[in-house]
Amino acid sequence: MGLIKRNPFGHILFIKKWLIRILGAMTHRRFRGFNELQIEGSEHIKDLPDTNVLFISNHQTYFADVVAMFHVFNASLSGRTDSIKNVGYLWNPKLNIYYVAAKETMKAGLLPKILAYVGSVSIERTWRSEGKDVQRQVKMSDISNIGKALDDGWVITFPQGTTTPFKPIRKGTAHIIKRYKPVVVPIVIDGFRRSFDKKGLRIKKKNILQSMEIKAPLEIDYDNETTEDIVKKIEYAIEQHPSFLKVIPEAELKAQEELDKLRRWKIKE
Repeated sequence: MGLIKRNPFGHILFIKKWLIRILGAMTHRRFRGFNELQIEGSEHIKDLPDTNVLFISNHQTYFADVVAMFHVFNASLSGRTDSIKNVGYLWNPKLNIYYVAAKETMKAGLLPKILAYVGSVSIERTWRSEGKDVQRQVKMSDISNIGKALDDGWVITFPQGTTTPFKPIRKGTAHIIKRYKPVVVPIVIDGFRRSFDKKGLRIKKKNILQSMEIKAPLEIDYDNETTEDIVKKIEYAIEQHPSFLKVIPEAELKAQEELDKLRRWKIKE
């Protein structure tokens, strides 16, 4: 037995722990400082099993969404309720959290490679490559790696496969759910697109109210529900079904803008 502990992907856990600590300390003010992240439903995190949990979420930036979830999950596990106050929760982070990401994204520069070491399960997208539409077969090794990550811990995935809202849910997520039968936890985020650039690395605007709602695990009949049934359930759970896309009256928009102004900094008073 080796003296250096590694995860199933060969990453050294000691290095991963320090990367999470350092990156967490560097990014904390992005969600509690420059902007304010409101969290709802963190009690659901505390009751989850240690492995075979799949988080499904809408997607707004390449990296900020995942970083925020790392903060919220670890804060919740350390006893905080709907709060990431005091970054000390990162001293002993959960090391078996993974996230599904496009392989080409995670190879594009030094920082993405570092973030990949923290927990990326990198896959080849079957519908998009280097900014162009493609059609190619799913690599079974990619599916197996997601299964390996679920067997070891928690996995975050964005079933639309894009940061563009209200795009169709990819059936691959439903196939993974039927195959590995994980606990499926929906998350709905907002405000990240307004506060960060598309990659989620640069702060675009400050004083933006961000939100993250963690919902109760979905009830899924793994054996009898079809992939289409599960896709539909995911669409509603992460609020990306077309029924959530509505035309908002101008008066309601103005009222919401005024409310947002009041809410921005009221949290800090």
